[in-house]
Amino acid sequence: MSLIEELKWRGLLQDFVPGTEEYLAEEPGVGYVGFDPTADSLHIGNLVPVMLLVHLQRHGHKPIALVGGATGLVGDPSGKTAERKLLDMETLQKNLDGQKKQLMKFLDFNKGEQSAEIVNNYDWFRNFGFLEFIRDVGKHITINYMLSKDSVQNRLESGMSFTEFSYQLVQGYDFLWLYENKKCKLQMGGSDQWGNITTGTELIRRKAQGEAFAITAPLLMKADGQKFGKSEGGNVWLDREKTSPYKFYQYWLNVSDADAGKCIRIFTLLDKDDIERLEAEHAADPGKRLLQRALAESITRTVHSEEDLRSAIEASEILFGKSTQENLRNLNESQFLEVFEGVPQGSLSLAQIKSGMGLTEVLTSSGFLSSNSEARRALQENSISLNKAKIDASHNVTEADLLNEKYLLLQRGKKNYFIVIVQ
Repeated sequence: MSLIEELKWRGLLQDFVPGTEEYLAEEPGVGYVGFDPTADSLHIGNLVPVMLLVHLQRHGHKPIALVGGATGLVGDPSGKTAERKLLDMETLQKNLDGQKKQLMKFLDFNKGEQSAEIVNNYDWFRNFGFLEFIRDVGKHITINYMLSKDSVQNRLESGMSFTEFSYQLVQGYDFLWLYENKKCKLQMGGSDQWGNITTGTELIRRKAQGEAFAITAPLLMKADGQKFGKSEGGNVWLDREKTSPYKFYQYWLNVSDADAGKCIRIFTLLDKDDIERLEAEHAADPGKRLLQRALAESITRTVHSEEDLRSAIEASEILFGKSTQENLRNLNESQFLEVFEGVPQGSLSLAQIKSGMGLTEVLTSSGFLSSNSEARRALQENSISLNKAKIDASHNVTEADLLNEKYLLLQRGKKNYFIVIVQ
C-alpha cells in the first residue's frame, strides 16, 4: 500500500497536488508539517498532522516538524474570524520547547537518512530584513493570487491587518527555504492550510523553477457535527499537567460508536486487518466497547507511557468496574479527585474522626443520608460501602480509614457515591 493509499483508507486524505504520489514512489522523499506555537502543549486536534508525519516516515521518507518561532510572531489567519493576539518572545520560546518535547514521542530521530528532524523558522527569518524579504519573496507572488485565498476572502468584510495578510508569504518562504536547504519537496497539513501550502509550491515554481507537492487531511469533526478534540473543559491536551493521563484515557474511552472506527484509523498504527477484526467484534457486542478500549490504550500509551496507561485503567475500574481497597489507596490525591470528579461531597472534622465515629453517624452527619432511619435501613440492606468495601453498622470510622489522610469514600449500591472531606 502506498502512502497515499494508506492515508486514504485511514481517512487522512483530503487533497493532494498532482504528481505527489509519483514523487513519493520514485525516491525517498522529504516532507514537513508546520506547528503553530500558540500554546506550550499540542492538543489532540494537532495529532492529525502529527500522524501525517508518522506515516510519511513509516513509508521510508524523512519527516521534518517545523515549529513556528517566526510565524508564531505573525499569527496564521486561516480559519480565524478575528485578529489574534501576538505572542512575546518569552512565551513563544516556552511554547516551542513544550511542543518539541511532545513531537519526539511520535517520530524516530535515529533512523539514518529517514531520521526525523525538528526545525524552527526563526532561525532563517531572524536576520532576514524587511526590504530584502519584500524584494526577494514578495516580488514573485501577486496581490491577486494572495487575495484569492479563502483565509483572506473570509476576512475581507471584517478586516485583516497587513501582518496577517503577509502570513501566507512567510509560510510560503518556509517551504522554499526547506526546498533549497533540506531537499524538502512536500508539505502536509490540515485542509485549512491548503492556501498557505500552495503559496509555497507556487513560490518554489516561480523563484526556484522547481516542483513541490502537497497533501492535506480533512478537518476532523464528530458525527454530531461538533469540532473534534474538545471536551467540556476545553481542549484535550497532550501535556499531563493540562489534561491528566486518566482524563486523556477517559476521553478516548468515551468516544461514540459512530466516531470510534474513524478515530482508531487516524490515531493508532493498528493495521487494516486488526481494525476490521475489532470492528466486527465490536459490532457483535457494542457493550464491551472493544474499539474504544483499543483506541484509548494505544494512544494513551504513545502520548504518556505504559505505566500511565495502567494507572488510568486501574482508576477507571475503581469507578466503573471491579476494584479493591488497595487500588483505591494507590491513587494519589489528584487522581482520586479526578476519578470522582462531580461526585457530591460533605465534610466532617478531624476531631470527630479521631474520637471514633459510628458508621450511622458518619452517614448522616456528612450529609450522605438524610436520617438515622434511612442509614439503618441501608445498612440492613447491606448496600453501604466504605472505601469500596462492604461494611456493617458495628464499624467505627477512624483515621485509619482516611484516604490520602483526608477523604472517605461512601457508596450506596453500585453508582451512588459520596466523598467526605475530613478537615
